[in-house]
This record gives sequence, structure tokens and C-alpha cells, in this order.
Amino acid sequence: MSAWADTGRFIREFVRDPLHTASVTPSSAALAAAMTLPLTVTGEPVVVELGPGTGAFTRAIQERTGGRARHIAVELNPGWARLLEERYPKVEVVRADARELPQLLADRDVAAVDAVVSGLPWVAYSPGSDGRGLHTLIVEALAPTGFFTQFGYSWTRWAPPARKQLADLRAHFAEVATSRTVWRNFPSAVVYTARQPRR
Repeated sequence: MSAWADTGRFIREFVRDPLHTASVTPSSAALAAAMTLPLTVTGEPVVVELGPGTGAFTRAIQERTGGRARHIAVELNPGWARLLEERYPKVEVVRADARELPQLLADRDVAAVDAVVSGLPWVAYSPGSDGRGLHTLIVEALAPTGFFTQFGYSWTRWAPPARKQLADLRAHFAEVATSRTVWRNFPSAVVYTARQPRR
């Protein structure tokens, strides 16, 4: 796969729909490694990936788990979903909105997941028409021992919208840890790892 081609895809999608595209460039291998670090390297975990884009985190999940995970990738963009299907035939790519997560899991007889890895922008977590935010749906999907990872850009993490979303994350999880800055990403970023979902 071409990194330059993926960058071009991100730029086009960001210009077309900036509210639903988390970045103007794909995430780096360094950020992908930090996002998937908590994944177990034994057993067969169930992993849900939200907003995989062109697959930076998808590849890291597959490598980290040795391809043994049941990996469900939920991508709203049909072009990116097709690209993921071509690149990762063992991944269950679902063309849908992340807010459909409860039904998507029910349709696949998945009672609980071990990890949710998100490449979505913070704006995606705002309450929907039913008044429920995406964090609530993620908490309901996770097993008690499951975890959730989300990245945020260093230069925006102190802005009011990001602080509000981080507060919401902490309201839904008993433990939220922030990584060191991942400088080998553009823009530089941090990773939030949330555990102990509050039912």
C-alpha cells in the first residue's frame, strides 16, 4: 500500500467532510502502536474498530493479535470500507455509522467485546437524536474487563470541546490513562486508554 496515496485520500475526504474525518493525514505507525498497546497477544479477543479509515490501526490490530482476534471494523465511508475489504480480507468490515454499534453486534451474535479502538474525531461522541452519546454505547458493548482507546491531538487537547469530551470519557470509565505525547505523528498526539466501564 502507498502511504502517499493514503495521504491523498485523507486530504480529499477531509476537504469534502471535515466533521467526519478525524485528520488531514493517516495516523502514523507510532500512533497505531500506542493505540493497540493494551491488546492481548494471546487468546482470541473480540476487537471493534471504529472509523478505521485507510487502515493504520487495522494493520496494527492484526499484527498485535497475530491475526487471531475477531476484528470488526465499522467504517461509514463506503470508499474506505471497500479499500479495507481489499487490504484486510480477514477483517469483518461493516459499512455503517458507529452509533449502530448495538445492533451491529447483536446481528453478529457478539454479547461483549474485549476492546474498542477508535479513530473517530471527538465530534462523533456528541449525543445523537436519542440523547445518548457514543461513549454510552461503547460502555454497553464492552466486557467488564474490556478497554477503549481514543487519540487526541496535542495542540487541541486543552481546547474546551476536547476537555468536555475527556470529562465525558471519565464519567463513563473508572480509569482513564493518558499516554506520553506521540511525536512521530502529524500532528503530535496522545492516547487515552479507558478501563472499568461504568454500567
